[in-house]
Amino acid sequence: MVYLPVEKRARVYALLEEGYPSRYVANKETISQSTVIRIKQRKDKTGTFKNQPKSGHPRLITNRIERNVVQLITTGECTNAVAIQKKLRTDDQIDVSECTIKRTLHRNGLSARVKCKKPYLKKTHRIARMRFARKYQKWTIEDWSK
Repeated sequence: MVYLPVEKRARVYALLEEGYPSRYVANKETISQSTVIRIKQRKDKTGTFKNQPKSGHPRLITNRIERNVVQLITTGECTNAVAIQKKLRTDDQIDVSECTIKRTLHRNGLSARVKCKKPYLKKTHRIARMRFARKYQKWTIEDWSK
């Protein structure tokens, strides 16, 4: 569900308080007329434009811990959700399931993948790299920018 910003709700209520009809306010703010009426009713009832707290279990992982979890994976300190779970349990005394950690990683754009096997450098590759490095060893920044 998308919530209207508090500033927009305040503008709607101010227009209604100035005496404009709800249909005019709805057209001006490009929202439905029922939304305008609901904003007025909620302001009159609660006295504020802020969203009311919702029901549900509070999150176990705070934003700080979420950043920490992402950092553990991206730096390579931990390789999977189970390793992160063990680290959180020992370091931060936070007991969360591996599914919670997987959801956190997925929410941050990280997903499980098997790393590709890369071929090792052969002796000819190493020789070619050394030849390249020695050839351009004395180059300056200006030489590279040409």
